[in-house]
Amino acid sequence: MDDYSRQATRLEAIGGTYDKWLLGAAMALASIGIVMVASSSIALTQSPFYYLTRHLMFIAIGVVLAAVAMRVELKEIEKYNQLLLLGCFALLIVVFIPGLGSSVNGARRWINLGVSKFQTVEAVKVLYIVWLSSYLVRFRDEVNATWIAMLKPVGVVGLLVGLLLMQPDFGSSMLLLGITTCMLVLGGAQIKRIILPVLLMLPALVLLVIFEPYRMRRVTSFMDPWQDQLGSGYQLSNALMAIGRGEWTGVGLGASIQKLNYLPESHTDFIFSVIAEELGFLGVCAIIGLYALLVGRAFWLGMRCIEMRRHFAGYIAFGIALWISLQTFVSIGVNLGMLPTKGLTLPLISSGGSSVMMTCVAMGLLLRVSYEYNRAVRRQEFREDIEPVVVAAAEDDSAERRSATEVAAALQAANGRDSSARGTSRMQQRVEPTFGRIA
Repeated sequence: MDDYSRQATRLEAIGGTYDKWLLGAAMALASIGIVMVASSSIALTQSPFYYLTRHLMFIAIGVVLAAVAMRVELKEIEKYNQLLLLGCFALLIVVFIPGLGSSVNGARRWINLGVSKFQTVEAVKVLYIVWLSSYLVRFRDEVNATWIAMLKPVGVVGLLVGLLLMQPDFGSSMLLLGITTCMLVLGGAQIKRIILPVLLMLPALVLLVIFEPYRMRRVTSFMDPWQDQLGSGYQLSNALMAIGRGEWTGVGLGASIQKLNYLPESHTDFIFSVIAEELGFLGVCAIIGLYALLVGRAFWLGMRCIEMRRHFAGYIAFGIALWISLQTFVSIGVNLGMLPTKGLTLPLISSGGSSVMMTCVAMGLLLRVSYEYNRAVRRQEFREDIEPVVVAAAEDDSAERRSATEVAAALQAANGRDSSARGTSRMQQRVEPTFGRIA
């Protein structure tokens, strides 16, 4: 038992390692973001490094939050799944409270923290992915078999989308819907059952665009930005000019012209256009390659976790990968004129305190998933290595017990033979004491 206790202690002492590919891709994108925020915002204010300083501050806070997320066991997070869902609703409602909520450009999406403003939907993305992962673990079989289990998360995201549209935030609403649909498919829901809610939502989404003038202008300008180049098509036309100037190798880091108060939001929503202008097609391909590495590795990690029956960790990896990939696709698509203009930043690159911090938290969770997966693999390998030794030790122990039993039986038999021999000998047998009784 002492050997077994020592083996169990050694097994518990085995830790994991963080995925180097995930960490490397995230650090590379964040580093590029620091450089490009400095370049794209240098002419926006009288202080050339104002936005860079703020970006570095939010990066530092995000790294601290990511470090905390990397240290927390996922099973501890899973215990608070209901509180996470309540947190999602609370964060989206608090922006409407006078004194706490803050409005920017007609949108009420922020809360005022004094030092800075925080966009609550960025935190909602993280909390919602963790909650949905927990839900898919708890109702994995029901989601595949029944309508009710599948429609519950659809109803939850519907309520969240309703609150987002009241702010209004159409881009984040579509992002949450996309994440929910894809995670339900990955969680085992039948595609034919998901198609019906999607088809029912499409007319409502189309009506939201048609009856909201500014959204309709974005659609018309997206289809032909040159028709109203100085009006509704101003952002997209300048973004396309910046991308066209970059050609293959770019005009050089810091040499962009469009960022000089021609391209609005050059350090946030349209930073990709500045990257294309300064670094060219080759630089854009390198950045897209880093995103592909990050997202692909996250999906690979999720699949491996599911294979090891670590479903909660696997669904978190899937959810974060879907979030990063969809938001990146939309942000790049807007800059290239493939999609109507949406207020979504480029993850880990664009300036924006809320987005930067919460994306860092998501990276911390993803690295925690990789740590626990690696730890589980190493412990399984340790078990496989010590199993033959344990079996051999058990067999040796059993053999020793059998040998001891056989020796004892032989001695007992020998003693019996000796006793019978002594009984027939000429020597007087030993008289046992009777303690005063007459023999």
